[in-house]
Amino acid sequence: MYVTLTEVLTEAETIGSTVGAFNAHNLEMIPAMISAARDAGSPIIIQTSIGTARYIGMENLVALCKGIGEREPVDVVLHLDHSTNLADIRDAVDAGYSSVMFDGSALPYSENVLKTRRVVEFAHDRGVSVEGEIGTIGGTEEGISVQVGALTKPEEARAFAEATGVDALAVSVGTHHGSYLGKTAIDLDLIAQIHAEVDVPLVVHGGTGVDEADYAQLRERGVRKFNIGTELIVGWTRSAKETFGATELHASLRNNIVPANTAVAEIVAHKIGRMLPATVG
Repeated sequence: MYVTLTEVLTEAETIGSTVGAFNAHNLEMIPAMISAARDAGSPIIIQTSIGTARYIGMENLVALCKGIGEREPVDVVLHLDHSTNLADIRDAVDAGYSSVMFDGSALPYSENVLKTRRVVEFAHDRGVSVEGEIGTIGGTEEGISVQVGALTKPEEARAFAEATGVDALAVSVGTHHGSYLGKTAIDLDLIAQIHAEVDVPLVVHGGTGVDEADYAQLRERGVRKFNIGTELIVGWTRSAKETFGATELHASLRNNIVPANTAVAEIVAHKIGRMLPATVG
């Protein structure tokens, strides 16, 4: 099925799991990513930056994700990640994205609340889910750098969620965008405090840098959406460099692209396996 965050995160809350949100950077890798989720019996959130969405074409992304979701036994969400522009939100919703994120974390608190509230009104009227962000996540993504993040304050997270009506809430708990050479010292106590204050599903960005040994504790602390981006880029590019470097100039591009897509699918399958709980009732 082609669904919103609400459906997949509600199920995740019921069974105590976390749903993987995987950044796509080209059209070729998406079928392999969804197939990996299907084979695991898990839903999947395919997310794109606005840059990737403009590069591929929003309607093309919708056609692919919706087509596979309606044809295969797997729940697929297509989510616009970290949009700071209301016009981009409008375009994604009009094109058929099933979910959007408005990132007003760099704005003054009141402006973040007001703009997120407008996005929620607009998106919900069209059956689209919304993720908001409170606190600022550091690091670099899609060429945009935030040198120093600001950790989320639990009481502010509660007020923000209540004031905006978001369906999922991204929080800053020590992770960083673009981190893949080392592991992040994620603040598990802070996540527990936020979870105690906030009823909506929590989202962790910068998941590549999170130690997999912490996944179970994230599930227990209400993290229902977990973003993986950089590890996919690294895996795809490493494979592509090897195959493109060795290929004959007249050989089919399949010889180079398929192994890179397989590398991404293997990462998705591995991550999903670590995000699911040991038992499901």
